Amino acid sequence: MTRQKIWTKNFISIGLVNLFVFITFYSLLTTLPLFVINEWGIPKGQAGLVVTIMLLSAILVRPFSGNVLLNFGKERLLVISVIIFAITAIGYLFTNSFASLLILRFIHGISFAVLTTATSAIATEIVPPERRGEGLGYFTMSMNVAIVIGPFIGLTLTQVFSYQVLLYVLNLFTCISVFLAFFVQKNGTEIIDDEKVITNWSIRNLFEKSAISISLIGLLVAFAYSSVVSFISVYADGRGLSHVSGYFFLVFAVAMLVSRPYLGRQFDLRGPKPVIIPCMLLFSIGFICLGFTNSALAFLFSSAIIGIGYGSLLPFLLSIVIERSPTSRSGHANATFYTMYDTGIAIGSFLLGIIVTYIGFANLFFCLAGLVIIILLLFISLLTNKKVNAD
Repeated sequence: MTRQKIWTKNFISIGLVNLFVFITFYSLLTTLPLFVINEWGIPKGQAGLVVTIMLLSAILVRPFSGNVLLNFGKERLLVISVIIFAITAIGYLFTNSFASLLILRFIHGISFAVLTTATSAIATEIVPPERRGEGLGYFTMSMNVAIVIGPFIGLTLTQVFSYQVLLYVLNLFTCISVFLAFFVQKNGTEIIDDEKVITNWSIRNLFEKSAISISLIGLLVAFAYSSVVSFISVYADGRGLSHVSGYFFLVFAVAMLVSRPYLGRQFDLRGPKPVIIPCMLLFSIGFICLGFTNSALAFLFSSAIIGIGYGSLLPFLLSIVIERSPTSRSGHANATFYTMYDTGIAIGSFLLGIIVTYIGFANLFFCLAGLVIIILLLFISLLTNKKVNAD
């Protein structure tokens, strides 16, 4: 039996849209706080608002995006949201005050939330169901690769040229995203539900009930991972490893890219437990290694372990969410999952920043290693209960 293709024109197009959008997102996330501090003289305590307000607007809007996808259609909303995202990106060239920048960031967060929910929902429909773990693994690599490329482009261009040049390059990326969005066509094999879909705006309807339990696992995983995103450069500097801190996410991405195809195929062939359990254990071990790090080699080894462990959890958890949800509510399922994930990153960045001042980075990573084991036990319990209920 011939396996259905993953790498179709639709899949490549939606993957590239996602890649360029996330490169723009992470590049601005890294450089805008530095810009407002260095160019406008904004205090460091306030500069973080340019990051916080975009994440806040994305979290507030994402629960509604499932209904919006139903009302407008995924492909149409993809085009609309990517155009708004691109127009907002152009707006940075004409912003000359901190207040107007915060307003622009809030709007950018809205378009980002709807756009990334649309790309994810379309990707889940395009990927053949029997290869969903592998396919979504490839799709979400665009986000992981952007974590490396985005900050690298942002920091390099602003050091060599200027913020203006960076904005021109990012605007080029967003224009390419708009162009590619028009190549995404309605999936010819899309399943049409025979039940009538009723759209309402109650809180219960905004979230997909069947997606909540696994999405909460995603929230906890994101909470733990936020420590890496937020503090890895500070931790490396404190250990005298600032000269290799820039390579952390590069090694992370390489380890993830090498392991993802194999793990994705194993997920589709053997199911979630034989893949997610080892990934969770590696994620926990990665934190332990990070806590004991005292050399460049150990530091980069930790990044590789975390890259393999954490790097595959997002697409596999999302695959389970989609599998459990009705086809007609795939948009709501995606919105529920990413709302929880974004919330985990936001809460973790804030709360762990407070905790680390009392216990230090090494102890924080050891505690997070224990938290990941608890998350693993919760995950096993959820899958076991699901199986018992199904029987």
